[in-house]
Amino acid sequence: MLLRNCGNSSLVIDRLCDSVRGRNAAVACFYFDFATQKEQSPTAVLSSLLKQLVGGLENIPAKIVEAFRDQKKTTGGRRLELGQVVKMLQDISSSRHTFICIDALDECVAEYRAKMLDSLKQILLKFPSTRIFLAGRSHIRDEVEKHLAWRVAAIPITPTKDDIIRFLKAKLKEDTTPEAMDKSLEEDIIKNIPETVSEM
Repeated sequence: MLLRNCGNSSLVIDRLCDSVRGRNAAVACFYFDFATQKEQSPTAVLSSLLKQLVGGLENIPAKIVEAFRDQKKTTGGRRLELGQVVKMLQDISSSRHTFICIDALDECVAEYRAKMLDSLKQILLKFPSTRIFLAGRSHIRDEVEKHLAWRVAAIPITPTKDDIIRFLKAKLKEDTTPEAMDKSLEEDIIKNIPETVSEM
């Protein structure tokens, strides 16, 4: 699933987490941060998802324990390779219904994004019951469809001007240093930001 704007994705993820509570299901999430793009390699991202899924298990599968032990024995305790992480995610997906949520996929470095999508494809090919929720801006839609064409349902979501104004007002109320902003600046923010967003 691909969203045009990511503002609603956290609500979707919260709802999803609530709906799987008490069931034999798991949700793992990752948010791509523009400020740390180079550190967010496919191996790092999928390892983060794996860690979340393993953390929710009562018993860690023996294959995963063995793989980590084998890596620790190598010089300097090497990290797992991408293929190993994908295999582990496949193994975990086989034991329970798995939801993988990735937000702001458009902030993933382009060279990483293809590997990331290909890795997700490998998980889906092995276990089609796995559900993957991707949120990002519309310019990456073609790329997502190219890699996951047979599994994609794209839902474009664009906030209205009123949605943006409500969001801004709520955030301004949470400001911990209200004295740093006068009424004129607040009015400029409420007026200009919604117009800028609507043009994107």
